[in-house]
Amino acid sequence: MFEQIERVPGDAILGLIEAFKKDTNPQKVDLGVGVYRDAQGNTPVMRAVKEAEARLLKNETTKTYIGSHGAPAYGDAVLPMVLGTDSSVLKANRASATQSPGGTGALRLAADFIAHQLPGKGIWVSDPTWPNHHGIFTAAGIELHKYPYVDADNRLDFDGMLAALKKIPEGDVVVLHACCHNPTGFDLSKDQWQEVMAVLRERKLLPLVDFAYQGFGEGLDEDAYGVRLLAENLDEVIITSSCSKNFGIYCERTGCLILIAKDAEQMENVRSQAAIVARENYSNPPAHGGAIVSEILHDAELSAMWREELTEMRDRINTLRRDFVEALKPYGLDEKYACVAEQRGMFSYTGLTPEQVDRLRDEFGIYMVRSGRANVAGFSHENLPYLAKAIAAVNE
Repeated sequence: MFEQIERVPGDAILGLIEAFKKDTNPQKVDLGVGVYRDAQGNTPVMRAVKEAEARLLKNETTKTYIGSHGAPAYGDAVLPMVLGTDSSVLKANRASATQSPGGTGALRLAADFIAHQLPGKGIWVSDPTWPNHHGIFTAAGIELHKYPYVDADNRLDFDGMLAALKKIPEGDVVVLHACCHNPTGFDLSKDQWQEVMAVLRERKLLPLVDFAYQGFGEGLDEDAYGVRLLAENLDEVIITSSCSKNFGIYCERTGCLILIAKDAEQMENVRSQAAIVARENYSNPPAHGGAIVSEILHDAELSAMWREELTEMRDRINTLRRDFVEALKPYGLDEKYACVAEQRGMFSYTGLTPEQVDRLRDEFGIYMVRSGRANVAGFSHENLPYLAKAIAAVNE
């Protein structure tokens, strides 16, 4: 029966990995894969994570299942990190946490929850958005739509976004990026979040906030501004949180589906449905990543260490953004690419065309997605002069 199965193209980013490995250019630069890198180009294990794992190994007594919602200690740690320690939502028991295999797993739980519990509702994503959003929501059988986000001049098109949101049918789901928008790096200001919240409330739209990079933009609390604004002012919110990035535990696949309901009773109703969705997908989430996060966030010493390390990572990325623009100044391109310094998170919509990206790859060994999205964590003070010279060459 397998004779009828056709081969499909591989994932574009995974394809970049293989092409980069085979490239013999000694100055080659990888700006494709979405992981944090240090100045040496490595993705290190955080010191707080190593210490937490040592404690877990010493004290672990069982490998039994942790339940469809995951370990309670994990939810107890993640909810205040996302919603704030003084959250009125938490005090009113309106929020439910379901541990998931990464933020991607949380998104799939959200998609299945919407498909089963809110049949017929469409889902709206920014144009552009993380490509896997399309696959996840389409696979769940949800009708997918787009709203504008970036204009032809590679700037945030907030007016277009807001106008589109005002026309979305009541009750539909709107996917919003909490911070560090993937792939563009363009984030909403506080005032813009206020305007979005007002439209969501007026149109009775359900926000699904993808919170994959908390701590990589301006800070743990600062990056949560939009999430907390919606949670405090709307009756119902869906949040998909990831700890894979800000704890550097990518391979441990550690995420959380957070459902916010109007009151505690309704929360228990939706929580019961979330357990069924998790059960039908993978039964129980992996335990190790969640245990690491819990160990760190419940320990003052480890938590302080982790926050310090996260600050170092964030500051490095933001400094590299500014230094990238500065490196282009001798070529007269600093204004053209000034947006890179204004964006936040690991990714940047550089404005490079697909043809320019192809030239960077073929002539200079610089690899990024053809949309022009670059992983800023792949910059370094050693390769910035080479990057600037190459970008100037493809802009001639």
